[in-house]
Amino acid sequence: MSKLPVSIRPLQADDETLWRGLWGAYLDFYGANLPREVYETTFQRLLSGKREEPHGLIAFAEGRAVGLTHYILHRSCWKVEEVCYLQDLFTTPEARGLGVGRALIEAVYAAADAAGAPAVYWLTQEFNYTGRMLYDRIGTKSPFIRYNRAA
Repeated sequence: MSKLPVSIRPLQADDETLWRGLWGAYLDFYGANLPREVYETTFQRLLSGKREEPHGLIAFAEGRAVGLTHYILHRSCWKVEEVCYLQDLFTTPEARGLGVGRALIEAVYAAADAAGAPAVYWLTQEFNYTGRMLYDRIGTKSPFIRYNRAA
């Protein structure tokens, strides 16, 4: 497989339809169903431009939207500088393995560097084998196990 030429830029207001399609496919991948209010609120937060809000990037290849990522800069008790949480990453099935995911992660790395955030981290589910093959090449697997509040 050869890489696709990819262009990545911050989300813009007129990307909402493209973003909704990509975001919906991402949520489907994880079996998540969110109310309309979450879609609307998330998109507005991504566009706010406020440092403390999530930021969104969208990837294009061959004239089509082929991926997105959301990341959050936040303070940490373990560093003086802010750190960057890469919260969501998605590429369309036909673009997987063609360099889009790597390009999106590298764009988040660049945004973190520009913001002075020395650490970037993310989570994935164990069954995300395709994603994990990339993550094993571009990141370092942590020994941490995540827990959630019991319902």
